[in-house]
Amino acid sequence: MVNLESMGVPGLYVATVEFVDAAAEQAEALGCSPPAVFVPHPIQDRSDAEMRAIADAAAIEIIRELVAKP
Repeated sequence: MVNLESMGVPGLYVATVEFVDAAAEQAEALGCSPPAVFVPHPIQDRSDAEMRAIADAAAIEIIRELVAKP
């Protein structure tokens, strides 16, 4: 993602709220802090309809993060 950002391609990652702390630790270890969108946890046992609702809700925030890049 850092390479893409350096070429002007915006990026972010999506993870469940269970991984907020782990994501912060990983960002610190890598020396970068990419934007993130966190969704409800867990997702593995969700129905297709529930997954669509989660994706729909996250899409707005994802788009907002991506277009906010200079």
